[in-house]
Amino acid sequence: MKPRILYTKPSITELEVRYATDAAANGWGDQCYAYINRFEELFKQHLGVGYAIATSSCTGALHMGMAALGVGPGDEVIMADTNWIATASPIVNLGAKPVFVDILPDSWCIDPDKAEAAITPRTKAIVAVHLYGNLCDMDRLLAIGEKHGIPIIEDAAEAIGSVYHGKRAGSMGKFGAFSFHGTKTLTTGEGGMFVTNDADLYERVLTLSNHGRARGQTKQFWPDVVGFKYKMSNLQAAIGCAQMERIEELTLRKREIFAVYRDRLERLPGVRMNPEPAGTVNGAWMPTVVFAPESGITREKLQTAFAAANADARVFFWPLSSLPMFEPLKTNVKAWDIPARAINLPSYHDMDLTAQDRVVAVIKSLIHG
Repeated sequence: MKPRILYTKPSITELEVRYATDAAANGWGDQCYAYINRFEELFKQHLGVGYAIATSSCTGALHMGMAALGVGPGDEVIMADTNWIATASPIVNLGAKPVFVDILPDSWCIDPDKAEAAITPRTKAIVAVHLYGNLCDMDRLLAIGEKHGIPIIEDAAEAIGSVYHGKRAGSMGKFGAFSFHGTKTLTTGEGGMFVTNDADLYERVLTLSNHGRARGQTKQFWPDVVGFKYKMSNLQAAIGCAQMERIEELTLRKREIFAVYRDRLERLPGVRMNPEPAGTVNGAWMPTVVFAPESGITREKLQTAFAAANADARVFFWPLSSLPMFEPLKTNVKAWDIPARAINLPSYHDMDLTAQDRVVAVIKSLIHG
């Protein structure tokens, strides 16, 4: 049998190993935050934002950011129905209600018109999730937020390297959140980042991130509020620093892999891939193929074919409203339809053309029968 093709894995070089080794040997005592501070600074500079806080996950960054915005019982937060549950769980855990709306047919991101129509007096925020590296319509969403006095939150977990008309994903909303899970373009194993340009919001989240102990508090072990423990370790941050020094290489390689797929697949009948509208750059975290309804190609057929080829492929996110803990919303037609005829393709830094050819061959075999 041919070697297994993994759907994703990180790129770890001698640089990451060297920094992690240094953190393990020397990153204690007065150096216990050295790599964390450096990682936050490198990330701020790359993104072009004023403030950054390294966290244990993107979910933690979202949780603290939403808490700092006052999201709580009785509130509603609008988001796309097509997403991973990590975006919804902080809303639920804060006692608020996620309001799921439909997606756009091309970007698979939140439909701004549907989001605006869902606004009620209880709406506390709208979450713009840049799905698979695709970009939300931020101009429209930010205009809606300004019109109604509602903050726009960017979940950029999957969008490192994506750029919207000169602005990096995650840098445009009230705050942004990133993931550095082992599957992501930039990884620290587990981990995330909270970013914002709002000084007051930054201070609130900074306090929450340290068990509620304010930065200016002079009493030892004196929390001012009940906070969280979503800190990143110095060891993780050391790996993150090395990855940040390679960020252009990492994101460029993702785009190269995506370009090969796009060149070989988009010419096929009934096939669409991640969009890249004029003025944007898609960070191409997860190359995705959506098949036309008339093709007869389904998620299940795709899974069977990829398994037979010894290649990993991920299913498109199920609509959140289809999960047992939420109320079904089949009126979100696109969110319920598209996942049934779509698949995420393998994509990792050292993937070679032979592996990509094998993936393309699976798709072609289904199209040509």
